[in-house]
Amino acid sequence: MTEKSAQLTLGDNTLELPIYSGTIGPDVIDVGQLTGQGVFTYDPGFVSTAACESKITYIDGGKGVLLHRGYPIDQLADHSDYLEVCYLLLYGELPSAAEKLQFENTINNHTMVHEQLRNFYQGFRRDAHPMAIMCGVVGALSAFYHDSLEISDERHREIAAFRLIAKMPTLAAMCYKYSLGQPFMYPKNELSYSENFLQMMFGNPCEEYVVNPIVAKAMDKIFILHADHEQNASTSTVRLAGSSGANPFACIAAGIAALWGPAHGGANEAVLDMLTEIGDVSNVDKFVAKAKDKNDPFRLMGFGHRVYKNYDPRAKVMRETCHEVLGDLGIQDPLLELAMKLEDIARSDSYFVEKNLYPNVDFYSGIILKAIGIPTSMFTVIFALARTVGWVAHWHEMISGSYRIGRPRQLYTGSPQRDFVPVDKR
Repeated sequence: MTEKSAQLTLGDNTLELPIYSGTIGPDVIDVGQLTGQGVFTYDPGFVSTAACESKITYIDGGKGVLLHRGYPIDQLADHSDYLEVCYLLLYGELPSAAEKLQFENTINNHTMVHEQLRNFYQGFRRDAHPMAIMCGVVGALSAFYHDSLEISDERHREIAAFRLIAKMPTLAAMCYKYSLGQPFMYPKNELSYSENFLQMMFGNPCEEYVVNPIVAKAMDKIFILHADHEQNASTSTVRLAGSSGANPFACIAAGIAALWGPAHGGANEAVLDMLTEIGDVSNVDKFVAKAKDKNDPFRLMGFGHRVYKNYDPRAKVMRETCHEVLGDLGIQDPLLELAMKLEDIARSDSYFVEKNLYPNVDFYSGIILKAIGIPTSMFTVIFALARTVGWVAHWHEMISGSYRIGRPRQLYTGSPQRDFVPVDKR
């Protein structure tokens, strides 16, 4: 228990509220006893509320720090790979060489999806947004893999985690292939996680697809940098759905739905839309001026971050990867040239520097994905693919411990009680 407390005075009554300290980060005040006093706290967006205890990810937005199980994100991106980060998020420690190999083999052995699931795609229009398809298909997994839905069984939870992490690239690539009317590509177990995803996206049965190692490395880093981000909107949605006892596939589908919003996972897609709106390098100064004008609704997407008041630590890694990919592919794309011009301005213009409006991870990841040849409609799908391990880790952490069903309260401002009036007397 804590030795610290806060006092809250409610009329003539003074409450002693316990204060808890984490390993690092702000203290939290336990306000649980307020319900017994007939009052609630009011915190729109839950921006000042710790709704859970977690050991997975820590963010210090003021200092630009992101830690997974204590490891800085830049170290993981530089020295690790996505599946190793998955192991770390799920189990709390980096794997030994033997554990890493076994984990990789396990994931590779779960990449196939049930053959009947292929028919499920036929129910969607070809022009449906891939995120709409992903919501439906991932939620339907519980109908195909109902042998691991006992959430109180730790082994069942582990099997569900393996299946979700392994099958998401397959399902995502199937969304893309379906939109093109091309045949689905089966996964290849001899390839790495990111290589396998790329060959399922861009390969075809008529010829062997050779994966560009620079592109595969960039994709792996995109997966790492999006693997988890603490209690964001989609992760909180997964936890809330999970608190009802819902199966893991339903919970992850709920997370995908929350991620779809342009204020969350759709941000890198919005970056490309913004670049299209600007159109040409010659228009940059005009649009930068519009962004500085507080009376103008135009916003520069991909700059600044709600959490990070300093440079987004993921963006530092992504920036290097972005320039590496563009250099290797040698792409001459007006939108990419425009993006680089915007980056130069944002890193040198006093207006952006003083307001800490640095390019964030969404800005660079969108540029990389476009350079690779991935359409903007697939950007958020790839985000969901990468974030699945974070969602699963948080879901597993919650179910493994003591938890209560989520039940946020409200400040009611509607009509007070009134009597029903028959329709002929209204």
